Amino acid sequence: MAPTSDGFHVYDTTLRDGAQQEGLALTVADKLAIARHLDDLGVGFIEGGWPGASPKDTEFFRRAQTELSLRNAALAAFGSTRRAGAKAPDDPLVAALREARTPVVTLVAKSHALHVEKALRTTPDEGLAMLRDTIDHLRAEGTRVFVDAEHFFDGYRYDPKYAVEFVRVAAESGAEVIALCDTNGGMLPNEVADAVGEVLAASSAKLGIHCHNDAGCAVANTLAAVDAGATHVQGTLNGYGERTGNADLVTIVANLELKRRMKLLAGNGLQESTRISHAVSEITNVPPYARQPYVGASAFAHKAGLHASAIKVDPDLYQHVDPSLVGNDMRLLVSEMAGRASVELKGRELGYDLSSDRDAQTRLTERVKEMEARGYTFEVADASFELLLLEVVEGARRCWFEVESWRALMDGRGGEQALAEATVKVHAAGERHVATGEGNGPVNALDAALRLALVNAYPVIEQFSLVDYKVRIVDAGTGTGTGAMTRVLIETSNGAGETWTTVGIAANIIEASWEALVDAMSFGLLRAGVEPVPAKPAG
Repeated sequence: MAPTSDGFHVYDTTLRDGAQQEGLALTVADKLAIARHLDDLGVGFIEGGWPGASPKDTEFFRRAQTELSLRNAALAAFGSTRRAGAKAPDDPLVAALREARTPVVTLVAKSHALHVEKALRTTPDEGLAMLRDTIDHLRAEGTRVFVDAEHFFDGYRYDPKYAVEFVRVAAESGAEVIALCDTNGGMLPNEVADAVGEVLAASSAKLGIHCHNDAGCAVANTLAAVDAGATHVQGTLNGYGERTGNADLVTIVANLELKRRMKLLAGNGLQESTRISHAVSEITNVPPYARQPYVGASAFAHKAGLHASAIKVDPDLYQHVDPSLVGNDMRLLVSEMAGRASVELKGRELGYDLSSDRDAQTRLTERVKEMEARGYTFEVADASFELLLLEVVEGARRCWFEVESWRALMDGRGGEQALAEATVKVHAAGERHVATGEGNGPVNALDAALRLALVNAYPVIEQFSLVDYKVRIVDAGTGTGTGAMTRVLIETSNGAGETWTTVGIAANIIEASWEALVDAMSFGLLRAGVEPVPAKPAG
């Protein structure tokens, strides 16, 4: 039976713990935007940062009071207990927590006796007094208090009596939740489950779990803690965090909602998780991880022909859940492993019914395998695959323009940045067009020149833009060095949120890039509904 929102907490710490990831730097505006996405996801609590310890976080909480209107989540400020020998009301960091004016404060305190002695340089008794006094003070101010028991599991190994006493003191002082932290990220699921069960048996506290992923077990450890009785889970979106990251909150919640039938997120938050995960990736400028469980681009991608044959019968035969439940989609990847079922299903995914044309299925499968043997890849280059599909089915290459010639030159001068110039000659809309473009490299210059040559015939091209460019040597092991075959993938946008990827391959990187650029413009015109000119037969 699903727990109520009061009975089970989903607590996000992306804005604090996640922001500690190497290379991730969030502005205050970024944090406000991410908080809104987290609220849309439907989490119960959003930890905004550490006011007083960071000017940026102090500013975030100040602005949040007027700029952040949360529908589903409560905002939490994170901070430490009073210092050793001080009084909670007079401690400046405790004052910063009060001034954040959040309904919840999460206190971090050391539950590892050795850390108390060596890091805080005080006694275990004083460590407990610091915890008790700070909770008492904040509770008297009308604030809900959660506690993060830092280094709990390592501390429980070192001195279980002190670790349990820490939990007991926190609960008796009025902390609503004590989150047991695997701060070093080295625990295994059975160890976490045993410790949580033993602590619950020795106390009446509501326990939570906070795991890092250093041993690759953060999500598994979180689920083990829930099985053992924890009713508060912490994590970060996309598993952001220092070192190897934190437990991925979306994976945790998806497992609990879909596998354990626990309703945890407000509204239809789980169905929005893929969109929100990717939206936050855009804000953080951390590329989405394709193989991320549930929400990754490859999470429901199928490549092998055997899989495709089974999926044609029943998609659930090779999928553990329906991808739509997390807002994702099933994808068919076309490769040298493809069979007729693969290309038929891929065609259906792109809007083409090949089910009654076995000859076309066979021809297309053979062309894919032959081209992939030469170094092409259609796994991510859906646009080039669709153009190839049309060519095979229709017996001719759809054509919007005919290339007469192209060339690219680099002009390098001592002490100055080299510039590129490209000239393109094409026939389009019944006319010959010649254009010259400049750029910071030959591909950039060719892209500019091709657009200039075509834009008068096809004004929609002005909306197209190259958004990503990838190069790979596909036969580096042959010993041919710089003469090896080069594969280029180009991603293009139409400016309205739609992107497509095309592929080119040649011994010359510029020639491979040109092939991908031509496909990119052709597919863009296809998607824009522009009628092609009469095509010449493929051959």
